[in-house]
Amino acid sequence: MSNHDPGKPPVKPVEIGKLPEARQIRLDNMVPVYLINAGTEDIVRVEFIFRAGSIMESIPLLATMTNSMLNEGSLKYTSARVNKLLDFYGSFYSLYTDRDMGGIVLFVLNKHLKKILELIREILFFPVFPASGLKAMLKKRLRLFLVNMEKVQNIAIDRFFESVFGPDHPYGRRIVPDDFGNLEPMMLRDFHKKFYTSSSLAIVVSGKINDSITEILNLTIGTTGSSVSPVDELIKIPENQKNIKTHIKKKGALQTAVRIGNATINKRHPDYPGLKITDMLLGGYFGSRLMKNIREDKGYTYGISSTVSSLNLSGYKVISTEVSKKITQKAIDEIISEIRLLQRVPVNREELSIVRNYMIGEMVRMFDGPFAIAESFRSAWQYGFDNSYYYRLAEKIKSIEPDEITSLARTYYSIDDLNFITVG
Repeated sequence: MSNHDPGKPPVKPVEIGKLPEARQIRLDNMVPVYLINAGTEDIVRVEFIFRAGSIMESIPLLATMTNSMLNEGSLKYTSARVNKLLDFYGSFYSLYTDRDMGGIVLFVLNKHLKKILELIREILFFPVFPASGLKAMLKKRLRLFLVNMEKVQNIAIDRFFESVFGPDHPYGRRIVPDDFGNLEPMMLRDFHKKFYTSSSLAIVVSGKINDSITEILNLTIGTTGSSVSPVDELIKIPENQKNIKTHIKKKGALQTAVRIGNATINKRHPDYPGLKITDMLLGGYFGSRLMKNIREDKGYTYGISSTVSSLNLSGYKVISTEVSKKITQKAIDEIISEIRLLQRVPVNREELSIVRNYMIGEMVRMFDGPFAIAESFRSAWQYGFDNSYYYRLAEKIKSIEPDEITSLARTYYSIDDLNFITVG
């Protein structure tokens, strides 16, 4: 006889289901294009991804400013003309640079795709980097930087990356005010010439994709010449630093920012899915152990989180919180206590079940709609994976056992390897 209450709907485990696959084509100039045909509205998201992140820069800000200046005019269009055309055709784009990549994400109606891609081609491959525009943007960025550097949490995360990857590696190098005066237009042009090439480009298109997409891409982006990018010349594996304890005094600060963590594996390592689950238990969601202990039980903070992130050459994990200076050490002691508990006592089935359901639910949201699908695809693709990565992650979420979590916590959360950064 069933124990199910007829007044309640049956509880079923969440499944990620079958994920839409990307179809790969190549343009005439051999640029790879990944097509995700998953939309119902007549609009597409087009992402242009270059291996042009901060890992490639020889001096601070070079990658970021090169990307940011792409929309400051091209050989054919002024920046005002670019913005006017985008508004006229109801399109918009955003520029981005992270540690490994740089690029543009474009949203455009299918009927205007060819016109807008002609414009994007100008922006990507023929920017002019005007001196006046660069000077004005650097001045604006410096003002914002100085404001942000008054905040303890921003100082703490900067010092955290420096402590983990070292001050001389692009992953760990801190930006200082003087860096804003060291850039010249020619530097941006040289960086662009090296790294914004068709040989360094990949394109991800998602939405309601028309049959004409290949022809349109070839007529616009496929006509750009290809050159061999010296991608490897600046890349070096960071020498990960361990057991660094640093306190930075910040006069007038009301709270102390705490960042605890170190370098770790990235998505290419087979332990990464299990590490993500372990981290989720520790501090990855609102019901995590760190939140229950340090926020709810002790009342030391409004919020605390733990994250594991992947980079091309490494990965890192970091526990982040802000607390009153009077109880900073008490909060750190409780964090260490929770890590040691995770290393020593197997998680109970009920808590593990909650985390499993939460993580699968998050994965479902990651594939909710064509644009989210594209972001998730890109997140796996840049490490050499397709959707098989997410199937492996989902399988690990469903099958991981408490003793494996204990083992992962011992392997990857050694207290002696963690860096402790406090600012306040």
